[in-house]
Amino acid sequence: MAQFGKASGKRGKPTYAYAIIGVSMVLFLFGIVGWFLLNLRKTGDYFKESIQVHAYLSPTAGKKMIDSLKNHISSLPYANRIVYVTQEMALQQYNQENDSSWKNIITANPLPESIDFYVKADYVQQDSLNNLSHQLESRFPGVINDFKYPTETVAKVGRYVKVAALSFLIAALVLTILVVFSIDNTIRLAMYSNRFLIKTMQMVGATRGFIVSPLNRRAVINGLIAALIAITAIYSSILLVESFVQELKILRDNQGLIILFLVLILLGIAISVFSTHRSVIKYLKLKLDDLY
Repeated sequence: MAQFGKASGKRGKPTYAYAIIGVSMVLFLFGIVGWFLLNLRKTGDYFKESIQVHAYLSPTAGKKMIDSLKNHISSLPYANRIVYVTQEMALQQYNQENDSSWKNIITANPLPESIDFYVKADYVQQDSLNNLSHQLESRFPGVINDFKYPTETVAKVGRYVKVAALSFLIAALVLTILVVFSIDNTIRLAMYSNRFLIKTMQMVGATRGFIVSPLNRRAVINGLIAALIAITAIYSSILLVESFVQELKILRDNQGLIILFLVLILLGIAISVFSTHRSVIKYLKLKLDDLY
């Protein structure tokens, strides 16, 4: 009889280990996909911010006006890496990238001076760059002779980013639904194994609040533990992958990762509490015979 009582006591204790492991695995997969999406977004931004804009200067532009133009571009919040390219610098760069046999025909330097700069990813659009061109030319008349950027590249990158963003938004929504259902089923299975304990507490006179409250608190702890396990596994995986592929370190979005980890914590806790509460209420409403 003593052995039977001990075995019954063990069966009466809620088992959460499998639920925590199951939830952490689902959150891990969700987090890995989220990291992958962050890298793709960062890749698009990297390509956008690698597109150089050239403001070619008029040969008659004075140094004072050129300095004013450069200072104005530097003051723009979306412009960075501004360089004033002299004729000598332009010639040196051209010779490095092209055949210098032209010197046998032309002795004078035909290349114009320019102010070269890059813009932040959100502004790498044809409309934004065209507006910038009109703004600079109207503000500094006679200083800018031509305003150029790789139009076709900007258009292609813009289309790529829009299509990728829409595709990944749909994928993220579908994945979120799958994650919610997977965690919900995992928690419900864990609570199913404890349905007799829940019903027994009700039969001995425990109120619904008395039964639900500790289980909900435990669900918060379980969700937090599962999320922390998933986050640790995700971050370890990221470091491992980056140790083999060094280029991925450039794409790391620390702010995005922090937001992703917070989402995992909230998701793990919220779904764990919701699923636990719903399962407990369900078993409290059932008759004893219906539990078998």
